[in-house]
Amino acid sequence: MKFRPLHDRILVRRIDAEEKTAGGIIIPDTAKEKPQQGEVIAVGPGARNEAGQIVALDVKVGDRVLFGKWSGTEVKIDGEDLLIMKESDIMGVLEEIAAQKKAA
Repeated sequence: MKFRPLHDRILVRRIDAEEKTAGGIIIPDTAKEKPQQGEVIAVGPGARNEAGQIVALDVKVGDRVLFGKWSGTEVKIDGEDLLIMKESDIMGVLEEIAAQKKAA
């Protein structure tokens, strides 16, 4: 199934957090928090400004982004758990990871 977000909405796949702490302690699934990092899967065309023109989004498909703990709406598409959120829910793009991905 294809999914196209509308307006300034973005479809994000959560990226699993590390299963170990910096000290090497393994964190069980029940104690893990939901990751606040994800990969952009699809983006809408953008929001309209006061003049009625569409303003393109700053994020694009493939970007790794950080978002708030309770951001977005969880949906299941083709059996995969994803998040739909507005661009304003995203705090930033992880540039270093995006640059590494392009180089590979």
